[in-house]
Amino acid sequence: MSERTRWSRWMGAVAAVAMVITSAACGSEAPAAPPNPIAVGKVPDYYPADYQKIIEGSKAEGGELVISSGTAKENWAPIFRDFQKKYPWVTSILAKESGEEIYQQLLSQLATDSVQTDLLVASSTQGWADFAGREDSLDPYESPEAGELPEFAELLPHVYAMSLDPMGLAYNTALVGQELSGLGDLADYAAEHPGELDGKVVVRDAATAFGFTVARAWTESNPKNPNAWSTFEKLLPLSRAETSSGTQIEKILAGEYVAGFLISSAVGYGQEEKSGGLLKFVLPDDGTLLIGRGVGIVNKAPHPNTARLFLDFVLSAEGQRAVAEGGLTAFRDGVKGAPGLPTYQDLVQRLGRDALVIVPFETLSDADVDKFRARFDGLLHG
Repeated sequence: MSERTRWSRWMGAVAAVAMVITSAACGSEAPAAPPNPIAVGKVPDYYPADYQKIIEGSKAEGGELVISSGTAKENWAPIFRDFQKKYPWVTSILAKESGEEIYQQLLSQLATDSVQTDLLVASSTQGWADFAGREDSLDPYESPEAGELPEFAELLPHVYAMSLDPMGLAYNTALVGQELSGLGDLADYAAEHPGELDGKVVVRDAATAFGFTVARAWTESNPKNPNAWSTFEKLLPLSRAETSSGTQIEKILAGEYVAGFLISSAVGYGQEEKSGGLLKFVLPDDGTLLIGRGVGIVNKAPHPNTARLFLDFVLSAEGQRAVAEGGLTAFRDGVKGAPGLPTYQDLVQRLGRDALVIVPFETLSDADVDKFRARFDGLLHG
């Protein structure tokens, strides 16, 4: 492709971004989710007979709940709304933003009997596996919803999946001249357009715990693509790394990158909807990762009964509908996703079960982590 053609495409992308911003300002709205019927103060018949003790215990905890999480506020909004509708005495929910440091912070608080967090919600598989494997780190609460859920819903003992969020591929439609359905398609496109994508592809940074988790899972746990490393060997030399899905999407929309992969659907779905067609977010047919957003109750939590109510709620049919409305991927049978937001069951129908990779929650040795990162980083663009 000539430099003039590339320049024209890039200028077209910039103009398209301006059009998207203008149309957003004019008040274009996505279809609303259907109402979520909530049985206020009531629980299903399959809950234990003494569950009322948890409810009464919660009423005595001051109406507060504290959550440490990296989940965005827009994802939380319908969940908090409906939980507080069900249990209206819970008047204050503090969602503290946290990263990898939270595990060590909680261990220190547990050791000094100064725990300030009720629930931990995170997608860091290694961090969760290490923390949950430590004695007395989690409340050994067994949710009565567990028997109503798929077996994979319990990620670790006493750690449940709130959602199963896909990782996808995104590209700027003003800069890519054809539809892409997977990472292999992107690699083929790059081969057919020499030089066009050099340094113009963005991948999640494997130096971060989350980036390492998803990169390793796609290459090491992907039955749909047993030669996944060969695809990475084609794409990584074209790629630069960024530390968040939000940054990946932002720079693809701006035209700084043409395409990107290992991008969270929690960001991708919403940005595709807002882009007016400039951004395409795709769940790869050559392996779509599903990463559990693990939720567990911290031992010695300051509001343990309210935490139990919340855990049971997000796993219930009511809670899973709210999870879906917030843009995350619900997995409970019978729950329908919000418009344009598929559930796990929808993904099985669309892609086939063999194309879905549920990322395992496991710990690896430092040597294994370093070996993978060295190989990954050694392939990255310049």
